[in-house]
Parts: sequence; structure tokens; C-alpha cells
Amino acid sequence: MYRVFSGSDGESHIEELRLEDHPELGAMTNVGEVRVQEFDGTRNMDFHPLPERRLIIHLSGEVEITTSDGAKQRFRAGDVRLMDDVTGRGHAHFDLSPSAAVYIILKD
Repeated sequence: MYRVFSGSDGESHIEELRLEDHPELGAMTNVGEVRVQEFDGTRNMDFHPLPERRLIIHLSGEVEITTSDGAKQRFRAGDVRLMDDVTGRGHAHFDLSPSAAVYIILKD
């Protein structure tokens, strides 16, 4: 599991999380919405923060996330990312292929 988050420097960063180190992630009780989305592989979004926190579970395809600190990470089927960068410069998103993912919108 990876977490993309806003740092105190206003930049987004990425870190790898181990579920055993963060047991609170195993029981998400503040879920606002769950949806499955398919994408045609054409999204290419410049740096942006998200409007809300999300947990994204990749089902198929491949996407690349670039954090504003310059780190890049590819996500494929089975990868999970917690998107916590709701302030600051945000991240860039690039589809490398058509994809599908489960989006879990988290309430604060």
C-alpha cells in the first residue's frame, strides 16, 4: 500500500505503508462512497490536489503518479494507494493503459 500525502512544505510525497504498522487502515469506518470506475487510458492530468481523501484499489491497467517532489510510482492491478494530498501542489496522473479501479471516498 502506498500513501500520497501533502507535506508541510506544500509538496506532495509518496511513502510505502505496511498494513501491520497502520492497523487503523484495516477498519475504515468513515466511508462516504464506494464506486468502480473504468477509464479508457487517455487521462493525462497536470499537478492537482484531490477534493477529498480516497483509497484506490487498482483492478486492471497501469497508471503513473508523479508527486510534486519529483517521485514517480507506477500502479498496476492489485496495488492500493491512499490519496491524502488534498492541499498543496498535489500530484500528476498519467494513464499508461486503459484501467479500472475501486474508489473508496473517505469522510474526514
